[in-house]
Amino acid sequence: MRASLGGTIGDMTRDQVLISATELEHQCDEGRPPTILDVRWELTQPDGRAAYESGHIPGAVYVSLEDELSDHTVTGRGRHPLPSGRDLEAAARRWGVRRGVPVVVYDDWNRAASARAWWVLTAAGIPGVRILDGGLAAWRGPIETGSVTAQPGDITVEYDDLYAGALPTLTADQVTAGDVTLLDARAPERFRGDVEPIDPVAGHIPGARNVPSTNLLDADGRFVAEVPEVTGVVGAYCGSGVTASVVVAALATAGIDAALYPGSWSEWCSDSTRPVERG
Repeated sequence: MRASLGGTIGDMTRDQVLISATELEHQCDEGRPPTILDVRWELTQPDGRAAYESGHIPGAVYVSLEDELSDHTVTGRGRHPLPSGRDLEAAARRWGVRRGVPVVVYDDWNRAASARAWWVLTAAGIPGVRILDGGLAAWRGPIETGSVTAQPGDITVEYDDLYAGALPTLTADQVTAGDVTLLDARAPERFRGDVEPIDPVAGHIPGARNVPSTNLLDADGRFVAEVPEVTGVVGAYCGSGVTASVVVAALATAGIDAALYPGSWSEWCSDSTRPVERG
């Protein structure tokens, strides 16, 4: 199935989206390590540098979701606006991302940050980016402390505007189109509007279907094999475009395109003229 809103990931296979800890360890042992990026981030602790420095996969470089995978100078596009391609290119070169060398991204919380990194880097046109399935907890190799400063990379980002990059996106005007199957990745209580701990308005976009991102992971934090049945153009959103990336990645493992609504609920509810549904 193909989304009609920009790029496509429908030709990807599960092995092109995810990498197992065993495969990653083999690559490192054989002297052909990928560029490894540690993207620690949680809603309650967005700065993951301290966790990274206390222990990470050897050679991994820390990536800040807040400062490097988002651009907070952008207004009107939710709590985590996408970075520009030029800023991302400069950051990726700092991380040591190089042409012809694959990239592995990982986190330690519900695959949210690593899926965001996967989506942003892939949308920028950087090939060969994979998510460590199961996150840091799946890694059985050695652990390194402190910080890693990478040799500067030489990657070139193809797209300057990631909202119109290599992966499909939705705008606020497009998410309620009649042909869009819209998936809300937030927890059920936030979807229903029972609680809203972050954004000023509770509820969801009318017509959306609740598919919590955590339901797409097993007890060990690995992506499940079966994904929701969807038809037509598929879109995903969450609070600010982070955990929705987990839904996009999960569907990609099954060869299904899903467009990300980057602004998500935080953008949608900032305009009081937009309808809100509860329950």
